[in-house]
Amino acid sequence: MRYNRLGTTGLFVSELCLGTMTFGKPEAKYAAAGGLEYREVEAIMDCAINAGVNFIDTADVYSGGQAEELIGRAVKTLGAKRSDLVIATKAGHATGRGPNQAGNSRGHLMRQVKESLRRLDTDYIDLYQLHGWDPATPIDEALRALEDMVAQGYVRYVGVSNWAAWQVAKAMGVSGQQNLAKLQSYQGYYSLVGRDAEREVLPMLASEALSMIVFSPLAGGYLTGKYRDGKQSGRRSTIQFPPVDEGRGTLVLEAMDAICGARGLSMEAVALAWLRHQPEVTSIVLGITRVEQLEANLGCTEVELSAEELAQLDKASALPMEYPGWMIANGSTERQALMDTGLRPRQEG
Repeated sequence: MRYNRLGTTGLFVSELCLGTMTFGKPEAKYAAAGGLEYREVEAIMDCAINAGVNFIDTADVYSGGQAEELIGRAVKTLGAKRSDLVIATKAGHATGRGPNQAGNSRGHLMRQVKESLRRLDTDYIDLYQLHGWDPATPIDEALRALEDMVAQGYVRYVGVSNWAAWQVAKAMGVSGQQNLAKLQSYQGYYSLVGRDAEREVLPMLASEALSMIVFSPLAGGYLTGKYRDGKQSGRRSTIQFPPVDEGRGTLVLEAMDAICGARGLSMEAVALAWLRHQPEVTSIVLGITRVEQLEANLGCTEVELSAEELAQLDKASALPMEYPGWMIANGSTERQALMDTGLRPRQEG
């Protein structure tokens, strides 16, 4: 297990993160992804912690708050040292029907962080993330609320999830100008069949030194291969999330088959190993329903793909270039070549 630095902080998180959307009996919105009871949760957390996973990700809306409660209970029962764990949660999705029970307003966030602390049975949250963009709340209001959480000791670091690159860049500018807590992470979707983040998000994260925390690394199970040839069983038969371009997906699965066959690897190991090779990826969130599934996914930490294998996967999964990407690429080729070779432009005069 490798440990990577979170953003520009001194905090290190395991390269694999235990996702908890499956913990508890979910409400309708998350019905396809949950259902684990306490004993199952305890066994999964015990396996993960013993394997070196120190990063646990949840949200206030997972199973209506049950996921946070189950995490807090398991940490105590297992006797895990709190300072050895990095617990992250998220807020911003609707927790009730009223107009003020959702979004990134100061009132909603300050209520929710206290509720999360109570459910997790902890004195602090290591990483508090805005679960989505809220067009109704001024960005400085949300950032000021996060700053106050840090100042009051409720939260140690802050991040966002599922924002556009320009929204993150704007937040970074506002926080810098007003001396507010700096965003350190971005949680978003990224996989061999979902590389859209490479257009704008990943270059922005690299530029601003933010960590990428990946969710749905197997594209909701698609990259296990069990949905090929029109087969429909499991989570994706209930909800097609995340969406997959079937044409490109078929090419990706074929490239994965060749590597799996040559090396005796599982499809999951190859998909997760590819993400581990991506420089902007700090941690990969695993959605787990069984200890056996977790153990299989943990095996990816022992898989190193060759340059040739990475090239095969990249070619099969590559995105078509869109404007302004192709124009930027055409206009910056010579300058990039100078950087790649370590040369400097010759000074005139």
